[in-house]
Amino acid sequence: MKTLSIELKKRLMRDMLLIRIAEERLAEIYPQGEMRTPTHFSIGQEAVSVGVCAALKKSDAVFASHRCHAAYLAKGGDLGAMVQELFGRAAGSCRGRGGSAHLASGACNMYAAPILGAMIPVSVGAALSFAMDKKKNIAVAFFGDAALEEGVFAESVNFAVVKKLPVLFVCENNFYSTHTHIKYRQPGRPIYRRVRGLGIETVRIDGNDVCAVYDRAKRYSDTMRRDPRPYFMECVTYRYREHVGPLFDFENPYRSKEEVMQWMRKCPIGRLKKSLSAAWPGIRWWYEDCRARLEDEVDAAVRSARLSPWPQQKDLLRDVY
Repeated sequence: MKTLSIELKKRLMRDMLLIRIAEERLAEIYPQGEMRTPTHFSIGQEAVSVGVCAALKKSDAVFASHRCHAAYLAKGGDLGAMVQELFGRAAGSCRGRGGSAHLASGACNMYAAPILGAMIPVSVGAALSFAMDKKKNIAVAFFGDAALEEGVFAESVNFAVVKKLPVLFVCENNFYSTHTHIKYRQPGRPIYRRVRGLGIETVRIDGNDVCAVYDRAKRYSDTMRRDPRPYFMECVTYRYREHVGPLFDFENPYRSKEEVMQWMRKCPIGRLKKSLSAAWPGIRWWYEDCRARLEDEVDAAVRSARLSPWPQQKDLLRDVY
C-alpha cells in the first residue's frame, strides 16, 4: 500500500470525526422525540465511506442505502441540511420529507433510499449514462452484506460486467442483517470470493483501516477512468449501535457486549490517530482542536434546526412523483 501524506491523513481523520461527532450527538438527543424519523447510525463504520469518497471527484455519483449519514457527509453533503432533514424542517436536504434514510444532494451527487439493494441498479444506470455521454466519471454503490441476498445485486453486477461500466460496488460487511448474523444467512465462503464468480475483480479489505480503503478505492477509480469496468470491494467493519435507533443493544441475544467492545477496540478513528502519532508529534493538539471545532459545528447545526420552520402544508405535494 502506498504511504499517504500527513495532510491526506488529516483530511481522512477530520471527515471521520465529523461523522462520529454528528451521529453521537444525534443519538444523544434522539430520545427527546424531536426527530420522528427512524435512524440508522454508521458509528464504527466511518472509515468505509470516508476512504472511498476521498478517492472520488465531485462529479462522481454515490448511491447509498438506509445507513447513509456517513456516505452523505463523506461525499461533501451539507451538515446543516442533514440535521434539518432529520428534524423534518423545510431547509432539510429533502425539504423535511425524506428523513434519515433518504438523504440526497444534487450539489455533491449523493443519493440514498432505504429499500434493501434498491440503489445498486440505480448506480449502474448512472454509470451507463456516464458511458453513453463519454464522461470520465464513476458511480459508487454502498450497501450492506444483506443486499447480496437480493436478486437485483447479481443482475446489476452482470449488466455492469457485460457493458463494462465504471461502477464501484462497495459492500460494508458488518456481519448483521438487523439481528441475524451472516453465518445464518449466507454460505461460509467469503463474500468477495463468491462475487468474483460473476466475472468481476474483487477484494476484501479491513474496513476499519481508512488508509487501506482509500488506497484501494483510489486505484480502482483511477483505473476505471482510463479503462471502464466494474470493481467490487468487501469492507469488513462493524456497527456499534442497534440496527435502527440510537441505543446500544448489548442485552439482545443476537450479540454480546463483549463482541461489541472487541470491535470498539478496533475503532477506525483510534487506529488512524495511532498511525499519525507515530509520524507526527503534534497530532495531539491538532486532534483536540479539530474535535472541538467539529463539536461546535454540530451543536450549531442542531440549534439552527430546532429554530427553523416546518414545511408548509401548501408545499406538501411539491416535488412528489
